[in-house]
Amino acid sequence: MRAEEVNNHNQNKEGRRQSSAATVAFGRSVRMIRSLRTVQIHHLRSWESRWRQSAAGDFLLNCFIDLWTLLWIVLLRNAMGCIQSIRCKPKSFRDSVIVLEVNTCIDSSPTSIDESNSVVLRYRTPHFRAHAQVLVPPVPCQETWTIGWIQACNHMEFYNTYGNKGMSSWELPNLRDGKIQAISDSDGVNYPWYGNTTETCTVVGPTKRDSKFTVSMNDNFYPSVTWSVPVSDSNVPQLSSIHRDQSFTTWLVAINQATAETVVLQTIRWRMRLYIKVDPDKPLGQRAVLNEPVIQEQPQILGKNEPILANAMVKPNANDAQVLMWRPKNGDSVVVIPPKY
Repeated sequence: MRAEEVNNHNQNKEGRRQSSAATVAFGRSVRMIRSLRTVQIHHLRSWESRWRQSAAGDFLLNCFIDLWTLLWIVLLRNAMGCIQSIRCKPKSFRDSVIVLEVNTCIDSSPTSIDESNSVVLRYRTPHFRAHAQVLVPPVPCQETWTIGWIQACNHMEFYNTYGNKGMSSWELPNLRDGKIQAISDSDGVNYPWYGNTTETCTVVGPTKRDSKFTVSMNDNFYPSVTWSVPVSDSNVPQLSSIHRDQSFTTWLVAINQATAETVVLQTIRWRMRLYIKVDPDKPLGQRAVLNEPVIQEQPQILGKNEPILANAMVKPNANDAQVLMWRPKNGDSVVVIPPKY
């Protein structure tokens, strides 16, 4: 073999050796990137001198740097995504909102009776009251939370007896028949809330500071009961007694306006009872006497919260669903006032 051919052969052999070595090194570098999530940039400087020894090295170095850049961008975007997620998704709201104080009572005053009207007797029960102070940590992003009181009626007996004629009765048919366990006691406008003045407070994010506020509510009965039989044309007083026994559950609740996520913060149960004895033969102003109870049983703040029943959140409310029935001692019952819904 001539010297020139030998020289070319040796050069080709050396080129193949360098190319093979570069390929092996490249493979090792790729595996290194996969195993090491972060690599200091100065490491690239030390590798560069070795890659510069051949044309194949230049090409592979550029590929290596391009892959490193792509990996860096992917990792950076993922990291920024995590940071963005952490920034916009706060600690669970139910774990961060704090009820600083909750108080509830029924006034100690007895039910008052008003006989000033010749057509109806009126009475006014003491007030049930609930008051809570709530601390809401900073709300990130554009979330809106409403915190307030939701109330439902669980049981109702409301009978007005007219001697031996029969009785009128305010009833909630679905509750009476056991079809539902509770019915909304909303104001009829701001479902599911009991009201929208002192009863609720809304926090609109983003907020940078804690929000502390108070929500309060009160409830009582102030009805009118006819002295005479409601389905009679006679004006002769025949009312002989009034019996009422109602039970309620009242929740302090936070609701996310966008997602409808509902967090029960506190649960209260309370009851209002009364029995009024009436002598229709006595002069107006002397007929009615409050028999019991003079002092109402105080509300109970539950140690373990109860979930809100579905019917407590939607229409109809108790005022719109109730019906006034006349139930005579003899004969069929009559609907005096139908439900409004």
